[in-house]
Amino acid sequence: MTTVAHMQKGQKGIIRDVDLDLIPLKLLEMGCLPGNEITLIQVAPFYDPIYLDINGSHLAIRKDVAAQIHIDLC
Repeated sequence: MTTVAHMQKGQKGIIRDVDLDLIPLKLLEMGCLPGNEITLIQVAPFYDPIYLDINGSHLAIRKDVAAQIHIDLC
C-alpha cells in the first residue's frame, strides 16, 4: 500500500484508507472514499498541487493532503 503523493503521472489505484481527521470534508464529498478508483492526471511544475480524477470528478489537491490518502496501485 502506498499514498497518492507517491503516484506517477498516469497511474491508477484504488483508495483503501483515508485519514478522516486530516482530509478536508470537501474531498470526501467529491468521492475521495475507500473503494473508489483514482488516477493521477497532472503534476504541477514544483510537484504541488497534483491533479486527480476520482470516479469522474477532477480535482487538485496539495501534496501533504495526498500523503494522507492510502491506495493500492492497479
